[in-house]
Order: sequence, then C-alpha cells, then structure tokens
Amino acid sequence: MDHEQLVRKAGGGDVKAFVELTRRFQQFAFGSALALVRDFQHAEDVVQESFVAAWSALPSLTEPAAFPGWLRGIVRHHAFRLLRRKRLQSVPLAEAEALPDEEPLPDHILEQRRQAAAALAAISELPDKLREPATLFFVHECSHQDVATFLGLSVATVNNRLHAARTHLKQRRLAMVTDTFHANALPDDFANRIGRLIETRGDMVEALFDPVALPDLMTELTVSDEARKGSVKVHVMQRPGGGLVRGLAASAPPQLPRGATVLSSRRRSLGPIDQMHFDRLVPLLTAAATDGRLSDAVVETGIKVIDVMCPIRAGGCVAIASENGAGGTVVMEEIVRRISNSRHPVTMFMLIPPPSELWPPSLEENYSFSEDLKQEGYSEGTVGNLQTFFLTGIKGPWTPQTLARLAPVDTLIVLARDMILRKNYPGVDVRTTRSRLLDDVRLPADVVAIAREAREAIVLLREALDNPDAAAPDPVLIERAKKLQAFFSQPFFVAEPYTKRPGSYVSRADALRGCREILDGLHDDLPSAAFYFTGSIEEIRRAAGAA
Repeated sequence: MDHEQLVRKAGGGDVKAFVELTRRFQQFAFGSALALVRDFQHAEDVVQESFVAAWSALPSLTEPAAFPGWLRGIVRHHAFRLLRRKRLQSVPLAEAEALPDEEPLPDHILEQRRQAAAALAAISELPDKLREPATLFFVHECSHQDVATFLGLSVATVNNRLHAARTHLKQRRLAMVTDTFHANALPDDFANRIGRLIETRGDMVEALFDPVALPDLMTELTVSDEARKGSVKVHVMQRPGGGLVRGLAASAPPQLPRGATVLSSRRRSLGPIDQMHFDRLVPLLTAAATDGRLSDAVVETGIKVIDVMCPIRAGGCVAIASENGAGGTVVMEEIVRRISNSRHPVTMFMLIPPPSELWPPSLEENYSFSEDLKQEGYSEGTVGNLQTFFLTGIKGPWTPQTLARLAPVDTLIVLARDMILRKNYPGVDVRTTRSRLLDDVRLPADVVAIAREAREAIVLLREALDNPDAAAPDPVLIERAKKLQAFFSQPFFVAEPYTKRPGSYVSRADALRGCREILDGLHDDLPSAAFYFTGSIEEIRRAAGAA
C-alpha cells in the first residue's frame, strides 16, 4: 500500500495505518530533525512530538500526496520550538499572562501560506545559475562551502551568485523564503536531492532522504566534508526503506559529522569495486546482518544448480557475478522469493555490469536501475532475512583474476552470457561457481563428491564442444554430462509470464540424488533432451513414460 492510501486511512482514524506511516517516515523525520537540532536525543524528542501532532492534525490534510512535505513542516515547527526553549529565561509567574501564545492565529496562518506561494514563485523565477545555490542555501541551510562542493564552484563564485540571488529576491520579500519555504512544495526537483548523513561505519555511509525522492540504486552521492573543504563520493548500494540509503564510500571516509549534507548527483556510479574495498565491506555488512549467526547449514533454494554446485551458507554471504545479458536480476529475484522467509539470515551482493549496448536502455541518460526493477515487478533484494547490496561489476566476461576479487564471500554464483546463448537457464557457469561449504569440506563427503564429479563432467563436455577437432572423449561420459547440464536448467517462478511454464521447486535432496543417478548411468536409457528445463528426476521419468 502506498503512502497516499495510508494517509487517507489514517486521516479517517485508522490507527494501524498511522502506525505504518510512522514506521515508513520515522527515519525521514529523524533526519530532518537532526539536521536542525544537531543532537540525537533532542531529535528523537522532536520526532515523537511531531508524530503526536501529525496524528491530531491529519484529518485536515486535504492532499495525501503532500504528506512528506507536510510532515517535514511539523518537524521543523517542533524543532524550532525546542531550539527556542533552549534560549528561554525564567520569569516571575505574575508576568506569565503577558507572554504571547506560541500558536499562530488563523489569519496569520493564511498570511504565511500566501507568502509561501509568493516565495515559491520568486525562487522558480530565478535564472538557473542562481536558483540552485539559492535553493541549497535558503531551503536546506547549506553553508557556502557545501554549496561550492555540490555545484563544483569556488566559494567566491557561490558568494557572488547568492548575492545576486538576494538582489533578485529582495523585491519579493526575501525574509519569507527562509521562514516559510521549507514546508512547501519545491520549485524544481533539485532541492529533493538533498539528504543528511546519519552514520559512517568503515567504508559504509548511511544517509536519510525524503522517502518519495530517493537516490537511485547504483548512483553517486556527494557528502560534504566542510571541515576539509572537500567532499566524499559514495556509491548507492541499498535502499532498505524509510528514506534510509546505504552507500559505499569511494575512499575511506574521514570523520564526518552526523547531519552533514548529502547530495544525490543522479549520475551512474561506474567504477567497479576493487578487492581492497570488497575485503573490508563483506565482513562489515555480513556481521551487521547476521549478528555472527554463521553455521554450516545450507539455506535451500529449490534451484538445482545452486543447491548442488554452490550451496548458500546459513548466516553467510553470496555474490552474484553476472555478465550483461546473463539474467543477473532474474536470478537475484528468484533467490529473493525463495529464501527471504528463511529463518537464516543471508547477505547477498549483486555485481551489476556497467551500461552496455547489450542492454540499450542502460545507455540512456535518464535510465533508472531501480525503476527498471520496479517495472519488472522485482524487489530491490532486501526482504525478510535477506539483505542485498548492489555494486558495480566489470564489463565483459569474468576472468579468474577478476573473480579472485570476490574471495571473501562464502558462495559465488557466476552467470555467463555464453550459457544463455547455449539455452541454459539459469545461466550459471558451474566451472567457476563455488561455495566455501564444498571447498572446505564442511558438508558430508558424498555431497562434496557429487559436486566435484558434476563439475569435472561439465568441464569435459565444454572442452569437447569448444574443441571438436581434439581427440574425442568417451561418448558415454559426454552424453551423461549433457544430461547433467540439461538437468541444471529449470523453470523459474519469476519467469512464468515469459516462459508460460510454472516455476519448479526441487528439494536439495532430490537434486543431489538426481545428479548422482545421472553420473552413475541410471538414466542412460533417456535422451538428454528429456532432462531439459524440468524439475526432479521423478518428473522427468514420468514425462518420458507418458511420451
């Protein structure tokens, strides 16, 4: 349910709907409060008071879509009340009657709204080069240094442009811009690109944005480092909800103050992750998601090729290294739908190829990775006990050298375009996939043996197919390898609209038994085509018998 529907229900007295609104917008409200009061405890007090006030006033909100800006105005009001209270002096009780009421009169509220409309018009009429610095300075209270950092200008140039903006705005009553502009719609989407820093942990940066104007996944943020008159570039890798955005700093971030200004550049972050970054990032994010609950249990997916060749470790981490056109997001979403309800936490890293002509939309200037997922009906991978982080991979095929960068993960799933061109779905290349559970013999010996023999058989098959002039290996072994490769193909639930085939779930025990029987020749009587894009061995035998 979107926030507009929740607002309508909550405005009608639905407490559960308001609780859900509170959950979704609490971090957004906290970030707004923190930017003003600069104290975590006080920010929490402001948020609590703001939601109480919002519950009482919600029936008066006529336009549900305006809820984020409306809530931000309430937060600002309570934040300023708190700041004013800090400066209050005690007075005799007898003088209390003479103190003015803090609540504005109705006619004053109407006048504020009229002035706000005029302020919006004034800002929107500024020339482009003046509107952006004015928006940052007056709306988001950025310092001159912050404005210079975000716009790539010198501080002197910012000073000159703000001076020019003031000159333009004086005719439209400059004072009302600062006082009333915050709680109203912005003249363009530039101002919606501002967030606030919440925390840095190692290379990870957490920031808060308006939940209805989040930075896109795989894009770049700029965090102002005002003390050093510079900035830190951050790659957006997760949007877990409530306006929270998690990113990877391009370099080890300095001690940045909480509440620092963050700008969404809307540019795609193209630099592939390096090994040093990945080595530090994996334990940090895996430990945060699992609280150290790592075991040698397998999180069963029901996907044959994964459960046999690269099983996912309970409490561990898995990387999906996909080439362009190899179905990376399809495999990601299928795994999400199959294991997000598991009681075992799992951390997943999606290595997304840079924009390529193999996926022309990715080359478009306004291409949105998050919107692409949404249009396909996919999640962003963080569901239930599954945490997913999106990182930039490499252009072209993965090599042993580039795969070596991913050594810290417990499970590596490699998706090759070559496999898709050979009509193997999913396009998992079992020659390069791996799992620490198998490599370190943390599973029973017979399970490890099946995976090793299966890999050897498929390596033999690929060598024979790629080198037809070489000495022919045993044809019986080649035929069994073909059946094994075909057996690893499987209908996905997420692909049902395209394949017109129901998704198939095969238990890990059945998948292992099927591989063992194929390798041992128990199904030599069936053609390899009978094993293609199917489920369990029982299904295959039934289909062959019916034919």
